[in-house]
Amino acid sequence: MPWLPRAALLWDVVLGFLGTAAFLIDLGADLWAAGQYVLSGRYLWAALVLALLGLASVALQLFSWVWLRADPAGLHAPQPPGRCLALLHVLQLGYLYRCVQGLQQGLLVWQQEAPSEFDLAYADFLTLDISMLRLFETFLETTPQLTLVLAIVLQSGRAESYQWVGICTSFVGISWALLDYHRALRACLPSKSLLGLGSSVVYFLWNLLLLWPRVLAVALFSALFPRYVALHFVGLWLVLLFWVWLQGTDFMPGACSEWLYRATVATILYFCWFNVAEGRTRGRAAIHLAFLLGDSVLMVVAWWTHIPWLPSGIPVRMLLPASGICFLLGLALRLAYYHWLHPSCRWEPDRVDGTQGLHPVERRRLPHNRRMAQLARRFFPRVRDEAALPWKGDVNGVL
Repeated sequence: MPWLPRAALLWDVVLGFLGTAAFLIDLGADLWAAGQYVLSGRYLWAALVLALLGLASVALQLFSWVWLRADPAGLHAPQPPGRCLALLHVLQLGYLYRCVQGLQQGLLVWQQEAPSEFDLAYADFLTLDISMLRLFETFLETTPQLTLVLAIVLQSGRAESYQWVGICTSFVGISWALLDYHRALRACLPSKSLLGLGSSVVYFLWNLLLLWPRVLAVALFSALFPRYVALHFVGLWLVLLFWVWLQGTDFMPGACSEWLYRATVATILYFCWFNVAEGRTRGRAAIHLAFLLGDSVLMVVAWWTHIPWLPSGIPVRMLLPASGICFLLGLALRLAYYHWLHPSCRWEPDRVDGTQGLHPVERRRLPHNRRMAQLARRFFPRVRDEAALPWKGDVNGVL
């Protein structure tokens, strides 16, 4: 194999290893914080940390298990028996198993002098599933944990060393998930040259800059009104869940698992934008942005009217203007991204998840991850002249 493809494959393996390490470090930081809360007698805070960790882990295992059951038989050639695989997910080790499986496949491809098209496609298949699970874990566990620790710091007036570690690992986890998700979307593009490093950097920055003010607003509200933040979240979550249902999502293989996906998307939408429907999304994105902005402003106003309630050791008056600047800068980068860096694509016809397209040279059936391809199809719009598509009339499922 030429040096450049081998270097790219090795870089993919390194990124996969770093992503798994970041997940384990973030998990260790959360468990450390929960232990410190127990030792200091703050049992409610410890219970909240463990509850967020447990709920996110259960959801992640359900996604992983449903996807494995929906994949065609024989796709994941050597893997544990069904009972052992189910036991791994019951023990909350399904996501880590997938990470190890992805690293093994990546190393196998890298070590081969001339890897087959099937091995390369299967490595991509596993990587795309891991990227999707990592994004779900980020907004089901990492982002809520970051909001919780910020609320605790604001309420107590000081930050302990383990809380600083938790804040740093949360930011690293969120940043990594955003970059990895955009990289996975890029891998699904029909023409990968349409999306370069610059667009990935801008995509990462506008997401992070818009996410930070939202997290701070929720943390301020939680610090002042800890008994009402759950009602606030449930109320908005139900509205967002209804909105996702109206868009008619069909991401999961079954009706029950589809509601798990919709509930997860509603949680993501509570913090930032996530597109789940095809077509021009400008109107939906604008409505969502205005909705979150209005809600965040109301929470900040509620904080401002009760400012004496918080300890004086936290420079909140400096954080609010900084958050406003972050929001404006993130909005400007988002507009710039969609105006100049967001490509339109000529998409192939849909293929069934995990099915294999017929390669014209090797005549071999290649794995195709319909799940991530479906999200990429909705993230990158189609070109306007669909009649000019060169594959018009091709058999569905052919690569």
